[in-house]
Amino acid sequence: MSDFGAFLVDHAACERKAAATAMAFVVRYPDRAKLIEPMIELAREELEHFQLVFRVIHERGLTLGADEKDPYVNALLALVRAGRDERLLDRLLVAGVVEARGCERFGMVGRALPAGELKTFYQDLERSEARHHGLFWRLAREYFEDDVIEARLGEILAAEARVVDELPPRPALH
Repeated sequence: MSDFGAFLVDHAACERKAAATAMAFVVRYPDRAKLIEPMIELAREELEHFQLVFRVIHERGLTLGADEKDPYVNALLALVRAGRDERLLDRLLVAGVVEARGCERFGMVGRALPAGELKTFYQDLERSEARHHGLFWRLAREYFEDDVIEARLGEILAAEARVVDELPPRPALH
């Protein structure tokens, strides 16, 4: 919160990347019919969030930043295995973890902001990210057995804990 402007710029980048990620699922897995429509809807919603955050940035006299690599997300993506099914499972689980953490952080931001339109915006985003998190878990269950999901999720969460321990604090969503 000490550099909320930088947080907003990072938040906008995250929303844009989330939309691209949803569309990447559509492009990479056109034969997985149960994920196509939900991913298109997710991409549209994430683009809408990007537009709303851009408006806040613009109103504050800030500008969008150059695309930067997100060290948290990139560390999680490095865990994604090769192989068509393994990659799908890992990408769904990593996306779900990222959305879950976004939900937590938007909730913290919403509680920290003073009453007003921006506070309400972040509280709404918290609920939205919770839906997105749930979407990725539901889609994983469409294609994989619960025991396979739980085992791999445990591995990803253990690795995530190590990643978070090593990252320096910064005014960013992740």
